[in-house]
Amino acid sequence: MKIRIGLGLGVRTALNDEAFATVVDELERLRFDSLWLSERIGAEAPDPLVGCAFAAGRTTRLKFGFSVMVLPGRNPIVLAKELATLDRLSRGRLLPAFGLGVADPREQQAFGVERSERGKRFDDALAVIRKCWTGEEIEHDGPFFQYHGLRVLPTPHQASPDVWLGGFAPSELRRVGRLGDGWLPSFVTPQDAQAGRLVIESVAAEHGRSIDPEHFGVLIPYATAPVGEHVLRALGARRPDLDPAALVPIGWAAVRGLVERFIEVGTSKFVVLPLAEPGSTTAWIDHLGEAADALHGLQT
Repeated sequence: MKIRIGLGLGVRTALNDEAFATVVDELERLRFDSLWLSERIGAEAPDPLVGCAFAAGRTTRLKFGFSVMVLPGRNPIVLAKELATLDRLSRGRLLPAFGLGVADPREQQAFGVERSERGKRFDDALAVIRKCWTGEEIEHDGPFFQYHGLRVLPTPHQASPDVWLGGFAPSELRRVGRLGDGWLPSFVTPQDAQAGRLVIESVAAEHGRSIDPEHFGVLIPYATAPVGEHVLRALGARRPDLDPAALVPIGWAAVRGLVERFIEVGTSKFVVLPLAEPGSTTAWIDHLGEAADALHGLQT
C-alpha cells in the first residue's frame, strides 16, 4: 500500500499573494505528494482552478487537487476542457475532486442552483465530464444537459483522470460507490473511514464497479497548539456526535498518531490541513519543514 501525504489549504487561507508561491516551492522541495485547494466564493482562498494552474507552472513533480470544487452550477463542457488542458500541460498531475458545495444560501446563489437540485445536477454534470475526456463525440441526453455530436479536445494526459469525491452522509457514500474513483472525506474518525469504505465498496459492486483499494483517503484538520473555543464550536456543529478532540489532533506527534491509525484501517492517501496557518512566509517555511520531519517517514 502506497502512503501519500499532501497539504490542504482551507477556505480561510490568506495565501493569495507571493507567499503562495513560496509555499508551493517548499512543498515541491520537501517532496510532499500534493497540494489541495478549497473553494469558497466569499473567502480569501484563491480560486482552486487558477491556484492549481499556478502551482503546476512552478513545479514538475507536485500533484494538485481540489478539496473540493463545487460542480453543480458549472458548465460541464467548459470545465472538462479546462481540466483536460491543465492535466495535459502538467503531464498528468491533476487530482480532480468535486462536491456539492457548502450548505450556505449566500454561497449557493453564486452557482445559481437550488439546494434540492444539487445532487441530480452533480450526477449529470459528472457523466458529461467523463464523456468529454474520452475525446469521442458526445451523445448525452440527461435531465439537465443534452449534447449531440459535440467533441471536446484535448484529451487529458491521464487516460482517465481519477475523480475523487468527499462526504460521509449516506447519500454521499452511495454517490462515491456509484460515480467516484476515490473517496476523500473530512471530519471523520478511523472508525468512520472503515465503516464508510464498506458501504462504498458494497454500492460499487451493486453497480458493477470497483474502487481501487489505494484510493481511500482522508482530509485531516490539525493544529500545532490548542485551538480556541470558536473552533471547537464549529467542529461540534459539523459532528455533534463526537468530541472535537477526536477529529483534530494537536501537535505533530498527535497528527502522526492519527495518520497511523487511519493506515491501520486501510486508508492510504492523506491531506493534512492546518486550522491555524502560519502568520508569515518565514513561519510557513518552518512549519512545512516540521510537517515533513513528522510525517514523511510514513510515505512509501
